[in-house]
Amino acid sequence: MGIYREQVLPRAIDKLLSTGEVMKYRSQTVEGLHGKVVEIGFGSGLNVSLYPPEVTTVYAVDPAKVGQKLAAERVANTHVDVQYVGLDGQSLPLDDESCDAALSTYTLCTIPDAPLALSEIMRVLKPGGRFHVLEHGLAPEENVAKWQSRLNPIQKRIGDGCHLDRDHRAMLLDAGFEIESLDEWYAKGLKPLARFYRGVAVKPG
Repeated sequence: MGIYREQVLPRAIDKLLSTGEVMKYRSQTVEGLHGKVVEIGFGSGLNVSLYPPEVTTVYAVDPAKVGQKLAAERVANTHVDVQYVGLDGQSLPLDDESCDAALSTYTLCTIPDAPLALSEIMRVLKPGGRFHVLEHGLAPEENVAKWQSRLNPIQKRIGDGCHLDRDHRAMLLDAGFEIESLDEWYAKGLKPLARFYRGVAVKPG
């Protein structure tokens, strides 16, 4: 899995998650971000060109070195000060209450300990700070959810730990966030693979 994880997968994700439809979702997700933002799963910087003018600094967190290479041109052409600060969303090298907002796009599905990552985001956000999320996850229909469970072993192998059936609404609430908005829908494709979540969760102020 070494070469696949470090070389092949980051490039595949860069292509698969930069389609016109997905970029539209990304653009909607970043609306309202401002100030200092921690972005877990920064990857190849697909959100960089979409940051609102109000964003001044992005603390980028991602383990993929190839992702940094793919992101280099995007980072060079943005108005935002992008600082690579860590490799692991489960342990953020940032001070308590040091960020105005946080961003995660297609990342919470893969982090081994998502509750720990959410607790870290909660820690570094200022009171009232907003966490913008775009994810795929658990379907509400029992028959679709069953297929997600069946396909999980294959998905986790192909996607280096990616889960199809994480319940992002429940995880956010369990972490102590208040949900401001959270849309759920099916994108194009097979339902077990295409249940999307997009919204904003807020750290109680």
